[in-house]
Amino acid sequence: MATEDTDTEEFRLPRSRRANERLHALIPGGAHTYAKGDDQYPENLAPVISHGHGAHVWDIDGNRYIEYGSGLRSVSLGHAHPRVTEAVRRQLDRGSNFVRPSVVEVEAAERFLATVPTAEMVKFAKNGSDATTAAVRLARAATGRARVALCADHPFFSVDDWFIGTTPMSAGVPAATEDLTVAFPYGDLAATEELLTRYRDEVACLILEPATHTEPPPGYLAGLRELADRHGCVLVFDEMITGFRWSEAGAQSLYGVVPDLSTFGKALGNGFAVSALAGRRALMELGGLRHSGDRVFLLSTTHGAETHSLAAAMAVQTTYVEEGVTARLHALGERLAAGVRDAAAAMGVGDHVVVRGRASNLVYATLGENGQPSQEYRTLFLRQLLAGGVLAPSFVVSNALDDADIDRTVEVVAQACAVYRKALDASDPTPWVAGRPVKPVFRRRA
Repeated sequence: MATEDTDTEEFRLPRSRRANERLHALIPGGAHTYAKGDDQYPENLAPVISHGHGAHVWDIDGNRYIEYGSGLRSVSLGHAHPRVTEAVRRQLDRGSNFVRPSVVEVEAAERFLATVPTAEMVKFAKNGSDATTAAVRLARAATGRARVALCADHPFFSVDDWFIGTTPMSAGVPAATEDLTVAFPYGDLAATEELLTRYRDEVACLILEPATHTEPPPGYLAGLRELADRHGCVLVFDEMITGFRWSEAGAQSLYGVVPDLSTFGKALGNGFAVSALAGRRALMELGGLRHSGDRVFLLSTTHGAETHSLAAAMAVQTTYVEEGVTARLHALGERLAAGVRDAAAAMGVGDHVVVRGRASNLVYATLGENGQPSQEYRTLFLRQLLAGGVLAPSFVVSNALDDADIDRTVEVVAQACAVYRKALDASDPTPWVAGRPVKPVFRRRA
């Protein structure tokens, strides 16, 4: 366990620091996912992981942490979950990739469509970006339109140009491509209708996460469904996060609104690389062989149907349904949120350390003296959490957490909030930041 005071000499990560230098020397950004970069953590306090088990990870310096947001929300059952790893092991001895489809592919498709009955067909891939981009291409082919309308309030949809062109990291994206993507605000049907009217008969699809840190306003998703139908565009739900965490069948099942297409990933494989594009047969079959129109190059990936990843996905779905995982994630999140809020209030920072989101998908905001989000105060907070043995870029829970983990997390949060109060009283967090502040992922300059 790491020491509890970041100001002491003992809390150092010398091996992780050296490993981060090696990572930057060989890998652009020092990580294969920008959100895992060391710029997201306090200076010289970005642990490099050795291994994980359940809700805990160990860094190469020997520190153990209670981990939140595991695998960017993908490891929702906990690391090395026995049911998942056993399903994977059984396939590894049988081969993972062949020149023709494996029987595992049809078994995985049947299992997925039984879990998500609002969809009629599914195609698997390895990452979420491929699935969302395939949905966009399919919508463009089906409608004959070029523009994509995405929700401006949702942080990420794809690594591909149609989305990255809308971010501050748009270097390398042609302006002509940027111009084909327009944005609408979440929860505002009138603004979305105005957009669709302005670009009448030009918008191929509306793509959004059905819910994030706020619940959809009453009637909002149904209203989007009606707008899409009326304006002849495809409604796409990005369920990378909401899938499984909102319900086994995604937010579309919870809220009772069926999109034309939806994309799943993250929790689907419990850390193994698998994603899915699912939806109406009439659309999905355009990427198949049983129609007379122009063929759509939908998804065709060499490793998209590796047997061990599909076996992992089937094990995950079975575990969720049989063990009531979604309900437990909510219960764990509610316990954690209540504890964090009480700890922050007790230390006088309840208006500055703010927990938000659905209980199964909690995030937190760190606000400065002016009540605005502060990277400096986030840095201070992260330093204290790390020192107390809590690795928490978010408070997204996994099913492997237990009550003792939650209680220990709340203790560490209370200690962090005590330091937070000192910084607020001083009107200057700098002494507790100890280096450059953490940085947002999407920024124009390194």
